[in-house]
Amino acid sequence: MADLSDPAINEAYLDVRNDKSETTWMLLDYENDRSDKLVLTSTGTGPVSELRDHLDEGRASYAYARVTYANDKESKREKFILVVWIGPSCKVMRKAKISVHAADVKSSLRVFSIEVAAREKQDLDEEAIVVRLRKAGGASYDGV
Repeated sequence: MADLSDPAINEAYLDVRNDKSETTWMLLDYENDRSDKLVLTSTGTGPVSELRDHLDEGRASYAYARVTYANDKESKREKFILVVWIGPSCKVMRKAKISVHAADVKSSLRVFSIEVAAREKQDLDEEAIVVRLRKAGGASYDGV
């Protein structure tokens, strides 16, 4: 079972969800290679590409992000995504625990529109994520 008891995790989650906050993403990493304790390692105010730059190819991480996109000239939407990152150089034993730990993370970071399973940094392409968010959002009148 993953340990998400660090109060900074919930504080960052609420900050990302807060419409008045500039924080748009948070990143959780394991405390060390042998630990199941997750800690908040960074937050940011930029787009998904900024988050992508903080991912370590040798680690497994979880990220929560607010994605803003326009449906048309007059409207914009904000949706939340959960990223489950397993870097290409992540250790085998850590990879084996991810499915169980991801369920624990989802019980703490509850509100999100889509889950993005990322194995390569290119999996976090913002345009592709917006397409998935539009499909998940229901009515779409622009052919997506």
